[in-house]
Amino acid sequence: MTWTWKYEDSDGKDAGVSAEFEARGDAESWIGEAFADLADDGVAQVRLFEDAKEIYGPMSLSPGEE
Repeated sequence: MTWTWKYEDSDGKDAGVSAEFEARGDAESWIGEAFADLADDGVAQVRLFEDAKEIYGPMSLSPGEE
């Protein structure tokens, strides 16, 4: 199984996908380090997937929003 983040712009449209991670913890640690760069690149929110199954999201990358 693999874990990936799918990126969306402010309109909820597809804006890319992360590299694949072997563990959920690795994916979550990575997003904690990369969110500011992603937001600077125009990513407004992300969704976490385990293979093709959405685990949670959308999660805003804007400060103070959930």
